[in-house]
Amino acid sequence: MSEDVSRRSAMRLFAAAGGMGAVLGAGGCAPAVPPPGAGEPAAEAAGAPAAGRGTGTGTGGAARIDALLEQLTLQEKTALLHGAPDPADPGGQAGYVPGVQRVGIPALRFADGSAGVRVSRPATALPAPVLLASAFDPALARAYGRVIGREGRALGQDVVLAPMANLIRSPFAGRNFETFSEDPRLTADLVGEVVRGIQDEGLIATVKHFALANQEQGRDTVDVSVGEQTLRETELRGFEAAVAAGAGAVMGSSHKVNGVHAGESRPLLDELLRGSWGFDGWVVSDRGAAHSTVAAIRAGLDMEMPGGTHFGGPLREAVRGGSVPEAAVDQAVHRILSTMDRFGLLAARQPARPPRDAAAGARVARKVATAGAVLLRNERGTLPLTGAAARSIAVIGPTAQVPFTGGGGSSHVVPDGADAPLTAIRRRAGNGSTVRYALGEDLYGRPLPAKLLSPAADVEHREVGPGRVWTHEGTFHLAADDEWTLLVHYTGTRPVVRLDGEDLFPVRPGMAEHYAGGLLGSAPDGMAVRRRTFALKAGTHRLTVTAAGGARGQRLRLRHITGAIRAADLAEAVRIAKAARSVVLFAYEDATEGRDRTSLALPGGQERLIEAVAAANPRTTVVLNTPSGTTMPWLSRTGAVLQMYYPGQEGAGATADVLFGDVDPGGRLTQTFPADERTTPVGADPARYPGVGGRQEYSEGVHVGHRWYDAKRATPLFPFGHGLSYTTWQYEKLTVRAQRGGLRVEFTVRNTGRRKGTDVAQVYVGPSEELRLDQPVRALAGYRRITLPPGAAQRVTIDIDARALSSWDPERHAWVLGSGRREVFAGRSSRELPLRSKAAPASR
Repeated sequence: MSEDVSRRSAMRLFAAAGGMGAVLGAGGCAPAVPPPGAGEPAAEAAGAPAAGRGTGTGTGGAARIDALLEQLTLQEKTALLHGAPDPADPGGQAGYVPGVQRVGIPALRFADGSAGVRVSRPATALPAPVLLASAFDPALARAYGRVIGREGRALGQDVVLAPMANLIRSPFAGRNFETFSEDPRLTADLVGEVVRGIQDEGLIATVKHFALANQEQGRDTVDVSVGEQTLRETELRGFEAAVAAGAGAVMGSSHKVNGVHAGESRPLLDELLRGSWGFDGWVVSDRGAAHSTVAAIRAGLDMEMPGGTHFGGPLREAVRGGSVPEAAVDQAVHRILSTMDRFGLLAARQPARPPRDAAAGARVARKVATAGAVLLRNERGTLPLTGAAARSIAVIGPTAQVPFTGGGGSSHVVPDGADAPLTAIRRRAGNGSTVRYALGEDLYGRPLPAKLLSPAADVEHREVGPGRVWTHEGTFHLAADDEWTLLVHYTGTRPVVRLDGEDLFPVRPGMAEHYAGGLLGSAPDGMAVRRRTFALKAGTHRLTVTAAGGARGQRLRLRHITGAIRAADLAEAVRIAKAARSVVLFAYEDATEGRDRTSLALPGGQERLIEAVAAANPRTTVVLNTPSGTTMPWLSRTGAVLQMYYPGQEGAGATADVLFGDVDPGGRLTQTFPADERTTPVGADPARYPGVGGRQEYSEGVHVGHRWYDAKRATPLFPFGHGLSYTTWQYEKLTVRAQRGGLRVEFTVRNTGRRKGTDVAQVYVGPSEELRLDQPVRALAGYRRITLPPGAAQRVTIDIDARALSSWDPERHAWVLGSGRREVFAGRSSRELPLRSKAAPASR
């Protein structure tokens, strides 16, 4: 593209932004710095193909695709541009495109796969991507991707809708567990390697959601207003890395960007993605995220999912009517077929599908869960559990007894199996140890006594036959005001439960009903669960239950939790905590696609439980299975806090490994944990989150995540990069010198403790005084995960490339190197940086 074209593109975007300035730029000018990767941490997996671009068994390139296109009718072409029902009906997959069998174009099957392949059959339930990211290990990210790639192929899929490259912008966002980090650099490194890993195995990766899909509230309707520099330096970095890694597909998000739906944005899809970055795969809509026919296909959307509302009959009519040239349809089909060809899917003999290797997947899952474990606090030698503390343990909390493998929605995976943490702790403690358990807080309710209702009814073991309807209407009496939770467990169509005339469990609109949660949405025996908590006044209440058996019949049970039940559970937890030498208390929050968090506090009565248990036994370790940053008013009363996020099917064993000190906790936070709900980059400004009047402003600019805390001099609960070790570390002898347009940073890391340990050495760079653009106070420029025996030292070298020293100039629409002397910091987190120096990058 010429510079004139780039300027015209920028002006169009300026208009779309309502005067805020150009957002993307077409990248017509030659970049001032090299693409990302020149100074990245080593990321190649040993023995893995270098490009991550497919199997290399294409069938003839562009000429072959052109010949195929000439044989297709308009009906057949458009059938390749939208989803359809799968005649094989495998269940659980995310999409299906039928292909054109008469000319040898096979069907495509799509699966969700952020944390493992999501189909109805078992697959390896990997730890959530945020836990993977906490390892700060690109090579491990590639291994993670390879598990998804192999299993996707083994389970009959061709395309996986992963990875998710959106940044963690708000701690309230419902899918933070499904992505990687608040930091653009770290996200880019890991996304690129996951893409390579997936495609090493011949599965097509689809990076999502392009772009700025950083919340669930209003995700289909919000209009995101963002400046060009902000977008280039923050959110786009992960997507750019995915394209550089050869991603076969990109999923467009469903909301608007500067007034235009992302799937209709020529600046995003045509000018940036394809023009500037050279993306040669296809763009697919998120589910239901195609909003038009003519505007979408002209902008560069190639495929609509899950059906053909816009790209089926309406697209054919648009071609026949002249509003869409058939060449635009051909171009979209060409992109899809070219990518299929690149992965060998158009070959006469397609690549053989590998057998599923469940044992290998489990090994990677265990390694990731262990490597990403973040020890947030450890006072008075609470961890690791050794000696008497390891022989007398109280284990408390519902998620100690029920495996909590992953979040809800499209990342939920059916695992081969998963141990409960209680089982793993008992196994690791061994014979001669005493491990006692208390529930602490009930998740699934207690049976309603049959005599509670008048007339009496058994609502614990109720079966409704096919074609039948069962109804019971009765009353119950409360002697005093109380807080109740009513729960319905069921196997078919959800029963209607009315209390005093109110429907307690109405069907929620849209995807909110589909994504009901990972842990709380189903009971341990697989029955679906809905719950409702409310205050009940003393007196008589009317309860009505109506359940339809449907075609297959169903089972149901109605359960409850009262104030007396909660008090008894809490008292039992305190009792066993007092009797033990050490306590491991599992706390949870069940996050899911489709809804954002309403609070950063632990839900239910968990804060009260932690307070009471820690008061009874100060050697209390809290293990957090939560999706993102959590406020902790109880923190100072605990002995230790271990952040395990959603640890996958091997999470129980990995947690025990860390608790007993079999491994050093080598994970570090990839997101800042705020001290309170308002002191976050978006927490005090509703225009930033969740938006006002359907419009959202990214007015924090380049100051995302930890950069905002530095700019505002705000003190977080735990900073980005934080994580404790079971040993001690010393950083020394920093040198910084110019090198190839960047900087070479060297320093020594020494294990000064008495045991082997793992640390993540981090390097940050300050702003250029000569660059008149908004810049972070400190930006992550590199890192290295290292493991050392006691007393050993390692000289660490990290190259800071030109991209890390550059800013995006919205007037020049190009990266501009920040020259002059730059301050460089090295240490263990964004707030623990004992080493600093200054140097100027060499001229290029």
